Amino acid sequence: MKKFNRYINSNVLFDVANLNSITLSIRIIAGVLTSKFIAIFIGAEGLALIGNLSNFLKAIQSFSAVGFYKGMVKLTSEFREQKEKLSEVLSTAFYIGFFSTMFSALMCYYFAEDINYFLFNNSDYTYVIEYMAFVIPLYSLNAYCFAIMNGYSKYKFLLIINLIGQIGGLLITLLLIWQERIDGALIALAITPGLIFLITLVGILFRTNLVGFVKIANVCPKMLSRLSPYSIMALTSAIALPIVMILIRNYIIDDIGLKEAGYWEAMNRISDYYLMFINSFIALYLVPKLSAIDTQKAFRKEIIGFYKSLIPYFAGLLILTYVLRKFVVRLIFSDEFLPTEDLFLWQLLGDFIRVLAMVIAYQFLAKKMFSHFIILEIFLFVTLYFSSIYLLDVFGLEGVVMGYFLTHLLYFGIVILIFSSSLFGIIPEDSI
Repeated sequence: MKKFNRYINSNVLFDVANLNSITLSIRIIAGVLTSKFIAIFIGAEGLALIGNLSNFLKAIQSFSAVGFYKGMVKLTSEFREQKEKLSEVLSTAFYIGFFSTMFSALMCYYFAEDINYFLFNNSDYTYVIEYMAFVIPLYSLNAYCFAIMNGYSKYKFLLIINLIGQIGGLLITLLLIWQERIDGALIALAITPGLIFLITLVGILFRTNLVGFVKIANVCPKMLSRLSPYSIMALTSAIALPIVMILIRNYIIDDIGLKEAGYWEAMNRISDYYLMFINSFIALYLVPKLSAIDTQKAFRKEIIGFYKSLIPYFAGLLILTYVLRKFVVRLIFSDEFLPTEDLFLWQLLGDFIRVLAMVIAYQFLAKKMFSHFIILEIFLFVTLYFSSIYLLDVFGLEGVVMGYFLTHLLYFGIVILIFSSSLFGIIPEDSI
């Protein structure tokens, strides 16, 4: 525990934990309450359909925003005192994002029936897709505003907006689920991003005015080229993974049943809740540390130190989750979801390997190893799909989580091979 406390109190980690703990806690509480309402009022079959819409929404939101978020944060922070350069960044991101957003919204509206069939098969929720088409521009504007505020280090402002948005979205979601059941859950999923933007807009109007910086004449190809690597990396993960999840879920529905797909979605939700903290923790602390590292020795020391300090506690959390799996399922969902217990072992093992790999793989982002990142992400998603489908045919629903574990084990092995010289090799004295 002393080792972990030393790690917590070092450098920026303590500040990062303070800034994010409240938001993450509210997000998890909101997620658990929403899951409970879904379990009580809708059931496993409804959860499977909600999972499909949620994955599609993530993909279309990422595409509409062109994956510019991280690049905008970095460039806004870099040029915040240089008005001409800042105008080029904001103008380029805004107008490229505008055309992408309008294209996404129009595609959703005019192809709503086809999208409905892909997501819901025989169920008709076309109107939900059409609602979503009108909300997509609001989501993109919200992401755009958040990136600017993040670039200006307005962390307290972002924290307040997130809190208000999470609480407001939760209340609307619970009310709609209670009144309209599955229709209410799907509508809430589609419209709540619009609510968050309205809150963000009110806050920004009282904070700052950067509208004058956005000019079509200042759209700059050079800034687009600087934003593009971040965009490609973000879109690779943010679009491919949700689509793969939808394809796997649809295969489960066709091969086993809608209820079983709901059990798998429940397992994914439980996994997301405990991974939320560690993902944020790693992204906000580890990447800046790795970015500042320029020697193999320092990289090895950071990775090993992180493993020794954090991984034992994460492993303990996973073991506790497995031991209490029946209680966890009943707490978050209901007795109807007890078959989810059978999925815990391979899912937890997969999550453990995933975090081990993630800690090292963030070096791709820190050192701008874009091609490595994209190729490995594609490998991850392709392997996840085919291994899940194959093992599902052999072992039933449990085969899907076995495929998840196998995929991340292979991914971890490749990441280890790529960085083997830095992690295990003999480091020359002149490289230290």
